[in-house]
Amino acid sequence: MLELDQLVMDFSGFKAVNGCSFRVDEGSITGLIGPNGAGKTTLFNLIAGALQPTSGRIRFLGEDVTSLASHQLFHKGLVRTFQIPHEFHRLTALENLMMVPPSQPGESLMSNWFSWSRVKAAESDVESKAYETLEFLELTHVAHERAGNLSGGQKKLLELGRTMMTDAKLVLLDEPAAGVNRTLLRKLETKIEILNKERGYTFILIEHDMEMIEKLCDPVVCMAEGRVLVEGDFQTVRSNPQVLEAYLGETTGDAA
Repeated sequence: MLELDQLVMDFSGFKAVNGCSFRVDEGSITGLIGPNGAGKTTLFNLIAGALQPTSGRIRFLGEDVTSLASHQLFHKGLVRTFQIPHEFHRLTALENLMMVPPSQPGESLMSNWFSWSRVKAAESDVESKAYETLEFLELTHVAHERAGNLSGGQKKLLELGRTMMTDAKLVLLDEPAAGVNRTLLRKLETKIEILNKERGYTFILIEHDMEMIEKLCDPVVCMAEGRVLVEGDFQTVRSNPQVLEAYLGETTGDAA
């Protein structure tokens, strides 16, 4: 589904991403781990079109999308969430979901004047889908609560719900466990797993919570200093001496 080929992101001589290559298979949940400063978020920004790479190529569903911006990738089914949720805090949870689907007829002034019945029908369909999404996420009790008043975990679930309103093909999840209590985290894990196994979503997941990575992700890609250090299943990556050195600063001999 996604192929990264020798991506480089050079910020005035500092290479935050330095020759990064790996692929993401359709239907997988790929974990992306690494110490702080490894280049994970910069890589997400490149994949999502928020940054243009200094060099290298990005292919999504066989198409070269290296030069495409975020809004263009959104329409192709590639969306992302953020470590700090970007909800519209004055809108309700329901309204946050309803505003996501693109090309709604109500966005056109002419449609509002001359095709009011079509606008109302489309709005009703979007509202129904938004309620279904809230029900899936177990958030119907906060449907009419301002999103800014939700807990950190509820905001992360709402971010996941916004990706569901787009019928996304590939979702980039940036540290979904950050700031989430353990109860809601387990719920979030379950929802991601269902979306993957039952609804066909493909995910790339940046996360420092190794319990979540172990439960959800295969393969796991570990980055360090802007490069792919090692790739494989969780047990293989966790036991790799280079990974231990990158995270803990110890070699196999030191650890012994």
